[in-house]
Amino acid sequence: MKTKIRHIEKLVLLLAGLIFGFTTCGTNSRQSTSDTIVEDTLVAYPGRTFSYKDKFRDTQAKQELAAKTLGLATPPQNRQEAARMRSQLSLIKTNDNYIVDSLTHSIPYLVPAAAKELESIGVEFADILQRNNLPHYRFYVTSVLRSKEDVKHLQRSGNINATNNSCHCYGTTFDIAYYRYDKVTRTREYMHQDNLKLVLGQVLLNHQRAGKIYVKYEHKQACFHITVRP
Repeated sequence: MKTKIRHIEKLVLLLAGLIFGFTTCGTNSRQSTSDTIVEDTLVAYPGRTFSYKDKFRDTQAKQELAAKTLGLATPPQNRQEAARMRSQLSLIKTNDNYIVDSLTHSIPYLVPAAAKELESIGVEFADILQRNNLPHYRFYVTSVLRSKEDVKHLQRSGNINATNNSCHCYGTTFDIAYYRYDKVTRTREYMHQDNLKLVLGQVLLNHQRAGKIYVKYEHKQACFHITVRP
């Protein structure tokens, strides 16, 4: 009789464990589903579209003159020389409004005036999104200060925009990708990259009209080439 009771107790415990296991799996599954936000609502910035090519065509000569006026007196020949100039430069770091990309042909430094302008562009970009009740995104900074050696490496790679007198060598110039964005807010709403490009373009147009920057629309490199101006 005692043996039968023990067998029954074991069966009851086994069934209880199985039931508990199924319940736990079900709970975890629901939690996992609730943690995953499906982006199914496309939202848009209501700004008017414009031709980036027509608005952003500040020439290399114009940007180079500004770079030589506001930038480093002597462009660094290599990374080691650039490191010795860091007292004249500001470090550019990923923050709430933009991401500094994994740089291969430049280093994350700008002269203070250019660093301040980049920061201002990031703040205004975020502000437009917030004022229009849109999700918060960050844009990507893809190129910053280059040494002469970096320029040569870019030229060998086939980059047609890497000129010998690159404005990037003066620490006054940075590139912002217009088709790459990082969504920060976890909401169902999302924005198309073309519409985020319009937001960024509007910010740059505002700053260009205010006489703060020169901008070149680089179609093949998919970026805005920006130089702070006097």
